Amino acid sequence: MKRLIVWIVLFSTLTARAEVRLPQLFQSGMVLQRNQEIPVWGKADAGEAVVVTLGKKQYATTAGADGRWRVDLPKMKAGGPYQLRVNDVVLDDVLVGDVWLCSGQSNIDVTIERVYPQYVDEIDNFEDNRIRMFRVQNETDTHGVRDDIRPTSINWKPLNKQNAWLFSAVGYFLGKRMLEKTGVPQGVIVNSWGGTPIEAWISADSLQQDFPHLVAKTQLYQSDDYVRAQQRANQLASQRWSELLDAKDPGISQRWTAPDFDDSGWPTVNQYANDWARRNNRGIVGSIWLRQHVTVDKRHAGQPARLLLGTLFDCDYTYVNGQEVGRTYYQYPPRRYDIPAGLLREGDNVITVRFINKYGTVHFIPEKPYLLAFGADRFSLNPMPADVIPLSTEWKQQLGTEMPSCPSADVSLQNLPTTLYNAVLHPLAPYALSGVVWYQGESNTGEPWTYETMLTKLIGNWRSLWQQPQLPFVVVQLANYMSPSDQPQNSSWARLREAQRLTARKLDGVELVSAIDLGETVDIHPLRKKEVAERIGLAFDRLVYHDKKVRLMPEVIGTAVNGASVVLTFDQPLRPGELHEFELAGADGRFVNATAVADKNTITVTSPIAAPRKVRHAWKDNPIKLNAYAESGLPVGPFELQLP
Repeated sequence: MKRLIVWIVLFSTLTARAEVRLPQLFQSGMVLQRNQEIPVWGKADAGEAVVVTLGKKQYATTAGADGRWRVDLPKMKAGGPYQLRVNDVVLDDVLVGDVWLCSGQSNIDVTIERVYPQYVDEIDNFEDNRIRMFRVQNETDTHGVRDDIRPTSINWKPLNKQNAWLFSAVGYFLGKRMLEKTGVPQGVIVNSWGGTPIEAWISADSLQQDFPHLVAKTQLYQSDDYVRAQQRANQLASQRWSELLDAKDPGISQRWTAPDFDDSGWPTVNQYANDWARRNNRGIVGSIWLRQHVTVDKRHAGQPARLLLGTLFDCDYTYVNGQEVGRTYYQYPPRRYDIPAGLLREGDNVITVRFINKYGTVHFIPEKPYLLAFGADRFSLNPMPADVIPLSTEWKQQLGTEMPSCPSADVSLQNLPTTLYNAVLHPLAPYALSGVVWYQGESNTGEPWTYETMLTKLIGNWRSLWQQPQLPFVVVQLANYMSPSDQPQNSSWARLREAQRLTARKLDGVELVSAIDLGETVDIHPLRKKEVAERIGLAFDRLVYHDKKVRLMPEVIGTAVNGASVVLTFDQPLRPGELHEFELAGADGRFVNATAVADKNTITVTSPIAAPRKVRHAWKDNPIKLNAYAESGLPVGPFELQLP
């Protein structure tokens, strides 16, 4: 009996050790890449036999001394669903089609929930099981590359409104567009992190030659004890700061959210002024309260509504008639708060906003909607709801409590060089892909002169990792943003866009997509993500499917100086007419505005100076008057060119 027990324990142990382990990317519902060899890999015990079965075909290998194994399945046509079996691990509902990797920072992160008001009907009424979504879980590593990513909440889920609600809007619309183009299954992998610089996504080896100081920067954080201590200190400081704020704020003890609170003695302020949020020319750190009285008629009383409060800086707690309807902890998300049925009453209603900020100046963002929306279309912003009560720009205002700045020893590991490459990029290879979307750059506008080198390294680094020298890349150029200017600017945003353009021009298998006319003056996260995805799709039509009929963004193919005029020749016909946002410079390098006219495939720029040496277009943070377009409808993107 004792021998039997020992044998059972030994057998169970061996069986447990013999389990094959697949990467997190390999899940039921996955999409495998068509028309390429399909790598399947993982870990097992050293020397263990591994049998991979896809459909009716089997392929065998043996785990190496380090326990790693890999099988490259032969090319397959689009189809499915199939069953993929690796020893005793069974994955069902596997499709074969096209797989796209979308990466970068927050404009890839922007979710369907955020852009939903722009595309209400389309999102409400579309779903397709042939499009599958995978979201890589955010993680960092300062020590070196990892073998696998963390488990994620979106594991190859089919595309529908519910599954996609917190998924990338660019990824959503790209998958939808490419399905419509090809008719084959689509897999969209999103691997992004808001606010991250490009160097976080590049390997240490790639950075070492030109940017050794960046590699050393990450090495400072290779002490896990130090990182944990800093993170804990930040957490305690923030917690203590918030406790003191709440204890000292009279708005809490005196119930300034109550609808019957008497605010008649509070001063009235305009939401777009900033004097009420500043003291001694500095933003007030702490809490500031605003109240607005809104009259609701009998027809709207008791009805569910949506409160639109534009975009606010930085943190807000918002109440209607004393009941909290929403809170947002940072500046970027639009404030769209649902008011339940029965809360609004006939006559006087009170909206109360408690601003909290640890730095800067609290403020309202202009050019955003501030209103109460009613009716079935209250969720839409395109078009705007028909039944609305606009809010006033005038509010009653009172200081809650002023606080010292919150101490911080920031440890944002995701912003350090190589940390994302190590933790979330390296583990994805060699999963077979159709192409990569790279939408990033906002966080590198402080040093745009290094970006061309960085982007060149990233593309080469990733292609080397995947062992695909021509892995298709689509680079999304930064959108227009910030205050427009009528005069030439020495814009770092324009300089970074030029770095993106030059990289795409010099590297094979890379296309540039411009969003220069899809941005917003007051929002670094513009909402027109479907249009961005459509342009990305066109670029992949050219790169991946070799569709020569596709017209991409117009490019200058020739320059000439004819006396006082500069003639630019483009690779395709343009919309005719007078154009804006062109500038010329002479030998002194000082740019001045110039008039321009498009005719067929040329633009003639009339020089206000003698002997122009350089020409540039849309060279501003926000070239809002841009109106140079191809006949196809794509904009002439930003550029700066030396003239002959």
